[in-house]
Amino acid sequence: MTARARRALHRLRAWACCALAWPVLALAQPALAVPSPPAPPSAGAGCPPAAVPLDPATIPQGLRAARDRGALWRVEQGGRTSWLYGTVHAAYRDWMLPGPTVLAAVRASDVVALELDPLDPAIAQALQAAMRQPPGAPPLPPALAQRLHAQAVAACAADALAPLRPEMQVAALSVMAGRRDGIDPAYGTDLVLAGLARGLRLPVLSLETPQLQIAALSAGELPGESAQAVDSGLRALEAGHARDSLRTLVQAWADGRTALLATYAQWCDCMDSPADRAAFERVVTARNPALAASIAARHRSGSRVFAAVGALHMVGADGLPALLAAQGFRVERVRFEAAPPAAQGRAPARAGATESEPKVPLAP
Repeated sequence: MTARARRALHRLRAWACCALAWPVLALAQPALAVPSPPAPPSAGAGCPPAAVPLDPATIPQGLRAARDRGALWRVEQGGRTSWLYGTVHAAYRDWMLPGPTVLAAVRASDVVALELDPLDPAIAQALQAAMRQPPGAPPLPPALAQRLHAQAVAACAADALAPLRPEMQVAALSVMAGRRDGIDPAYGTDLVLAGLARGLRLPVLSLETPQLQIAALSAGELPGESAQAVDSGLRALEAGHARDSLRTLVQAWADGRTALLATYAQWCDCMDSPADRAAFERVVTARNPALAASIAARHRSGSRVFAAVGALHMVGADGLPALLAAQGFRVERVRFEAAPPAAQGRAPARAGATESEPKVPLAP
């Protein structure tokens, strides 16, 4: 295997194992952006449960009952307050709607800034085009193609994934690995925030471009040298590591356990070599300075910004809170009220259940 192919392999392994840091794969139908809740497609035997969109008529009641999850920071400079909020791009349906503290921060803002606006048709079109298998691309070896197809069939997504490049299929399957546990990209917090912003008539800003996110995976990869990368991603799926990591990551996000998120490399079972760790740095940490610069520029232009970015971008000395603090912003973690004992646990008791918590105001 050539040096360039090895670099591509390490990029995909890190990218797939930290796929919740990327909205690029949240291509499921947005659960908020529907005029009425369609009947879910009938699932075949053994298929993961189909995503069930929220009924817009129930959203106001759901918002009143929702509790705060994730981590929120207040960011102040120049007499204005902006916000940083760590998101996940797949979650449980019960966890979609923001709690009262997060909702108040959105309402106190002038613009909602996301990595990518998942409800922008132009962005969705660009993502789909970039992820498709290019014409004339060499096929995978037959045995590897059979393994990939078997994983797609097991996920009941073979038809949807077939047009994508094999590397993208593996990465998408890594994100979808939690659907049997109720963790679905259709329930990602970015989708909800994009829909909420539109409901509040707030502009939505994309901090990055589809081309930038796709390039971080595919740059330098030679045609025909992706087989090793696909094999590595399939091994993680076949061993169940991808599913286990998603469950732990989503629960850590919900609990606001930023210290646990900061040690992701120690428990994700996806960074076993210096090259893997370097790839994770490129995929996650290396993007942070540009994200922080975009948020800071919008704040300094006079806007109060609610910036919602993948939770792994928020932790550590190179996370967005630390980078903005280094630019002279006053950055303070907003503490949420503890969940009532009945609401604690690794996962909701049943699909569609709504946890409740008393409303709490933003801390002074």
